[in-house]
Amino acid sequence: MFPATLNILKCKTKKISPWKIIVRHYEIPEEFKAVISDPNPMFYKMVQYFYHNAVSVCEPSLMDHLSKHTHMSEKKRKQRLDGILKVMGSCNSSLQFEFPLQRKSGDYEIIHAYRSQHSVHRLPCKGGIRFSTAVDLQEVKALASLMTYKCACSNIPYGGAKGGVSIDPKKYTVAELQRITRRYTLELAKKNYIGAGIDVPAPDMATSGREMSWIVDTYIKTLGYKDLNAAACVTGKPINGGGIHGRVEATGRGTFIALENFCNRKEYMDMVGLETGLNGKTAIIQGFGNVGAYAALYLQKKGVKIIGVLEFGVNLKNPEGIQSQDLFNYMRKNKGNAKGFPGAQECGPEILYEKCDILVAAASEKTITNEVAPKLNCKVIAEGANGPTVPSADKTLQEKKILVLPDLLVNSGGVTVSYFEFLKNLNHVSFGKLSIKFWRDSNTALLDSVEQSLKKAKVNAKIEASPVFQTMMCGANEKLIVNSGLEYSMNNACQNIVTANQKHKLGLDLRTSAYITAIEKIFVTYDEHGLAI
Repeated sequence: MFPATLNILKCKTKKISPWKIIVRHYEIPEEFKAVISDPNPMFYKMVQYFYHNAVSVCEPSLMDHLSKHTHMSEKKRKQRLDGILKVMGSCNSSLQFEFPLQRKSGDYEIIHAYRSQHSVHRLPCKGGIRFSTAVDLQEVKALASLMTYKCACSNIPYGGAKGGVSIDPKKYTVAELQRITRRYTLELAKKNYIGAGIDVPAPDMATSGREMSWIVDTYIKTLGYKDLNAAACVTGKPINGGGIHGRVEATGRGTFIALENFCNRKEYMDMVGLETGLNGKTAIIQGFGNVGAYAALYLQKKGVKIIGVLEFGVNLKNPEGIQSQDLFNYMRKNKGNAKGFPGAQECGPEILYEKCDILVAAASEKTITNEVAPKLNCKVIAEGANGPTVPSADKTLQEKKILVLPDLLVNSGGVTVSYFEFLKNLNHVSFGKLSIKFWRDSNTALLDSVEQSLKKAKVNAKIEASPVFQTMMCGANEKLIVNSGLEYSMNNACQNIVTANQKHKLGLDLRTSAYITAIEKIFVTYDEHGLAI
């Protein structure tokens, strides 16, 4: 009996070997393969290419994750893997609609508007609203996709979404913009595309707290009039309207934190031939809007010289380092026009190719093409904008040994602080507000206790708070909490990307590392929750 049983076991072992490791070779879909050589790919296809390229690297580890399902056959695991990857790579739903606008002149115009929800693996969905003539369905789908991966990369529990209105806001009066924004909100509300548990918009290109105020006011007075959490239907609101301190500068601050983090990592600075740290480095800012301006301010405070600024009407250069705070204030006073700014010389777009250590790409998508990339003379690029680098240019930058900090990481500061604002609205109380008096009384009592103890020891001394301690007597205010939370979140995201980068031995390819970080987290969520039938 025993030899026969042993023979049966041997036969079974030959058929199903526990030591057999199946390594699959993921193929990028044919429709996206050509993107790597396309000088001007569609934005949505560009994002899809980066996604599928990352999947081709991390697919074996995803398959390994499914090995925990011991009740599944190898075929079932493969099918589950393929199913989750298809869901992750597709756009859940998109909305396209038109509505009429009567202009001040009395003429009528048809306004084209969009909203796309890429992923609902987490709810609510999150993504900005932009006003631009470049807005179309494929752009909002691409931006929604980026939001999904960006949130996952930074551990923000949102799905990705994006919206926009195809207009040039400079050509409309404030009253007309308000009517457009309110009608856009009503259309989203009617189609269940807005709400604190559904989809939470935010400012984006050419929108700000003003538009968010119009949106929340419209929502509260219509669909959300019974909703206690109606104010959480958007983020990026003014402080008096339920906003949060630190949101305006959050994306620029996040750009700075990401740069500081990687510039302090010797292994990456050695790859590009730079010394560690930011002090003494030079930078060029491409796009001096909200993100570029605040990134420049924080970089300058760390000793970085801003030697050039591009794309805000006039290009400037100054080898000695443009004073960003002065330039920022000058532009505000002159309504965004920097012409005549003292201490800087006007120049053409060729300033982009000047030698520098850091380039902050904070303009718009597809600004670094395969024509631009070979002429860049920098060592590090921080993508403050969404999708500024096309795949063919990304390959060139890696060949030139330029470290690219990807958009998934660099401009995630905005959505991170938006999440803090969202939590504030749900909690219905400002961060730190309930503990201010407690901490002030506690610290006052502490100082008094030290003074009394010294007197008992016959030391006649008056204990007073130092200037620094005086600012902290009442504990952390909202802005301090937001800034520390942002820094923690960004540094944690940087470390996760480095871990993925080292695990898969990707060298300077931080973009694929960031996508892998996001994909693995979303994959686990879908696997644990299950796919809807």
